[in-house]
Amino acid sequence: MASVVESTTDNLSKLDINEDWISSAPNLHKNLSILSPEQIELARMLVETGQSHLFQSWAEPGVEDEGKISFFEQVAHLNASYPRGLTSYIKTARELLADSKAGKNPFDGFTPSVPTGEVLTYGDDNFINLEEIGIREARNAAFALVAGGLGERLGYNGIKLALPSESTTGTGFLQNYIESILALQDASCGLVKGGCQIQIPLVIMTSDDTHARTVELLESNAYFGMKPSQVKLLKQEKVACLDDNDARLAVDPKNKYRIQSSFYACSSAGLLCDRQNLMAMVMCTHFFIPVVCSMHVKQDAGLRWVLFFQDTNGLLFKAIPAALGVSATKQYHVNSLAVPRKAKEAIGGIAKLTHADGRTMVINVEYNQLDPLLRATGHHDGDVNCETGYSPFPGNINQLILELGPYIEELTKTGGAIKEFVNPKYKDSSKTSFKSSTRLECMMQDYPKTLPPSARVGFTVMDAWLAYAPVKNNPEDAAKVPKGNPYHSATSGEMAIYQANSLILRKAGGVQVDDPVREVFNGQEVEVWPRITWKPKWGLTLSEIKRKISGNCSISQRSTLVIKGQNIFLEDLSLDGALVVNPVEDEEVKVGGVVQNKGWIVEKVNYKDTSVPEEVRIRGFRINKVEQLEKN
Repeated sequence: MASVVESTTDNLSKLDINEDWISSAPNLHKNLSILSPEQIELARMLVETGQSHLFQSWAEPGVEDEGKISFFEQVAHLNASYPRGLTSYIKTARELLADSKAGKNPFDGFTPSVPTGEVLTYGDDNFINLEEIGIREARNAAFALVAGGLGERLGYNGIKLALPSESTTGTGFLQNYIESILALQDASCGLVKGGCQIQIPLVIMTSDDTHARTVELLESNAYFGMKPSQVKLLKQEKVACLDDNDARLAVDPKNKYRIQSSFYACSSAGLLCDRQNLMAMVMCTHFFIPVVCSMHVKQDAGLRWVLFFQDTNGLLFKAIPAALGVSATKQYHVNSLAVPRKAKEAIGGIAKLTHADGRTMVINVEYNQLDPLLRATGHHDGDVNCETGYSPFPGNINQLILELGPYIEELTKTGGAIKEFVNPKYKDSSKTSFKSSTRLECMMQDYPKTLPPSARVGFTVMDAWLAYAPVKNNPEDAAKVPKGNPYHSATSGEMAIYQANSLILRKAGGVQVDDPVREVFNGQEVEVWPRITWKPKWGLTLSEIKRKISGNCSISQRSTLVIKGQNIFLEDLSLDGALVVNPVEDEEVKVGGVVQNKGWIVEKVNYKDTSVPEEVRIRGFRINKVEQLEKN
């Protein structure tokens, strides 16, 4: 024992510090002899910031020493990965937690009003023109996909990017996204005289949980047609979780030598390099802590736009061409995609905020903040629907288009820092304890807060049926959603794809698509439209789809239509059953006449039936492929 004390004293004397700081952590004191000078410095930092509880259950020296060393390896990583270190993280957390407990209004001094933006009507001349402009601009864009999460919240244990977006073809979300970007790339380059060899970059933000599986998904599927050099994976860092209002770091309940942590991609502006190594700046979204990481780009690479999007919205790329066209036409520095929003719906509202000192900004206001903000500023009814049946404040769907030049300038100026917040879930109104640990966060929607008044910040509103059908709720949670509100489940997400494709065919070529029937799957009542799917290269824009439909075409409600090629033309087609068109490469195929067979049947599945694969169970139905006509 004497040798341990001597070793501890020796280590402390070498660091020129006394033992006063460690008196509150006796179990740590006993174990200082096994620590390096660097680890002792980290220990002192933790104790001096009020984290002595982390060592409360530590064993005697010589027992579980590997766990203790591993603890400090984690602390060193957490300290290095947060821009200003753990001391700053804890200090900021205490300040924000105190504000949260006191109910401090983050928008104090601001008055909300309805902002001015672009509201698009699908299919009119303006929409078609904007789509054409967006296709032209696509070759100057890069895409950033936030994909740090597993599908556990959905009842699916794989990565969300591998989850099929729909059941007729089994196309996963990542495959759909990549094929959509490649289709944009080909269409945009096709507008250049003589063609071009531009490759649109894709950055995928991963996490410890998803990184290896994302790499495996890409490599085992030959990157779904992309060149590996087009794709850059960036792994999010983690931050320490907080246990209480004093910002005490949470001990992992499964390992006393580990701090509980959650994802946070740290804010940092990036380096510059060429298009092949991808371009610059990624922000994570929504309740994942967003941050700015670097993608690398030279100014001479020709990139003008970066589009940020999330991992389970199967409709998004139907809205991208027109939204990008708006950004180019209006020269927006920031363009938020939005959909009509019901009052008090659990989705943030885009508002114009005017401060008493004259400052203004167009920004997302979270749904739980919008109603009290309105009431506090003279709108006595709060967040209510207007004569349209929707809130006058559009619903933010966390998809952003940023002009790259001003974005890089702003990040260079601010160092990529975005003001953080904390969102603890309290056990009761006393706000003295949490239901579960929390952490510091920041949201990419808050990026406009850092911009000068001269910045052009706008938004583009499109119908939800065209642009927004996220998959983020498991069957049980979705079944509890109030009637009339979106389920945002695997069930509703897939049915939304069929609805959108059916409505597009109606508008594009006057195709007589039967109305849907209503069915209940996993406790969710949804509309079941004909199961119509196509590869993105078949129809990126309304004008392109119009060009490929002629005559009198009709599709019955029980039908399935799968289009896998690019040059497929529907001429006087009458479909009552299942038709799969899968030509060799890009061979031109004309499909018409009467097609009638037993078709593919939608069969109900009980989500509690563990004999059924998870990706099927969470939908509440499977596709039974009884009979089809295949055009190969």
